[in-house]
Amino acid sequence: MKFPSQEKLEKYADLALKTGVNLQKGQKLMINSPIEGAEFTRVIAQKAYEMEAEDVHINWTDDALTRMKYEYGGQETLSEVPGWQQQQYTYFAKEGAAILSVMANDPDLLKGMDAGKVAAANKARAEAMSEFRQHIMSDRIQWSIVSIPIPAWAQKIFPNESSEKAVDKLWDQIFKIVRVDQEDPVAAWEEHNKTLLKARRYLNKKQYSKLVYKAPGTNLEVELPKDHIWKGGRRPLATGNEDIQFNPNIPTEEVFTAPHKYGVYGKVSSTKPLNYGGNLIENFSLTFEGGKVVDFNAEEGAETMKHLLETDEGSQRLGELALVPHESPISQSGLIFYNTLFDENASCHLALGKAYPNNVSGGSDMSGDALDQNGINDSLSHVDFMMGSAELDIDGVLEDGTQEPVMRNGSWAISFNE
Repeated sequence: MKFPSQEKLEKYADLALKTGVNLQKGQKLMINSPIEGAEFTRVIAQKAYEMEAEDVHINWTDDALTRMKYEYGGQETLSEVPGWQQQQYTYFAKEGAAILSVMANDPDLLKGMDAGKVAAANKARAEAMSEFRQHIMSDRIQWSIVSIPIPAWAQKIFPNESSEKAVDKLWDQIFKIVRVDQEDPVAAWEEHNKTLLKARRYLNKKQYSKLVYKAPGTNLEVELPKDHIWKGGRRPLATGNEDIQFNPNIPTEEVFTAPHKYGVYGKVSSTKPLNYGGNLIENFSLTFEGGKVVDFNAEEGAETMKHLLETDEGSQRLGELALVPHESPISQSGLIFYNTLFDENASCHLALGKAYPNNVSGGSDMSGDALDQNGINDSLSHVDFMMGSAELDIDGVLEDGTQEPVMRNGSWAISFNE
């Protein structure tokens, strides 16, 4: 696979390490990467060692081998996660390592595979990695996700181009979206993080009791927990050390919080395909009552959606709501990326499944029962889906019942300088 110039790869690696995980001197780094990304991953590793990382450990993945496993493996085998894999991840988490994932997946990787097999494997891995994910979702360690093109993904986005041309075009789009095309990407992200900080400060001060969403196919009311916290962009470790802050996603255009797990009513319709476990779910809607999905339909991938909702009780409730203006650079690209990291930052979105505990005051230190009492959802899954568009209006409702515009036609209807 053809890669861009060494200069651009180094700028991207710097961004991932300095802005993404904010790697510290003497810290361990674990990188998850596809084998197609070997050249870029080596650049990251070199940069990490130059930044005096104690150790750099790589976990390689291979889409072709993954598909073979689903094609030939039995459900019992696919439902087993070796203990050493669990121990590896929890070891690095407990060591306080930074975790960087280089994401590059074929959106159609498991198309045609037995949905039951895929669901069983997804659930088994979620159960096996639950301890590690607690570290991630509670911000006890630094973590971040970046993406690189691979031919199958690039040609899904640019189906009329040759493999090489599609990859080139996707590299160009990624570099533009993550600001690597600018002279100093790290400085550009400093400014971008300041903008996201203004948005979340405004929303945290407002403390809306609920949000009301209206758009074609969507009429939804989402209650918010008392003392909820909006997050977005750069954030500190849960240890309270404000000097170590990191950006979990590059790119990111969202500010997000937790909905009340028992306070969601109405219907929401998707506006972009959802890539879940190597299968696409398209043109779907969910109907909620008392916070729980009571009905759904999907033009494509209905069986996959059914298995997702059946992961556990919490997978039928919401764990995140995120606001993204239609002006985001990803939205303005006019492309569907078939990749949640990008598509969720082009559109307002919701997530089925586990909520981030620190989206409510004191949540990182709460027991499971206390989180439930505060309306914070728990689940093995956390799956974002896009429901925003240029036709979406959102109102915020204050404690006294006053309703005011938050978004109109997909754009902010508020001034963050208030």
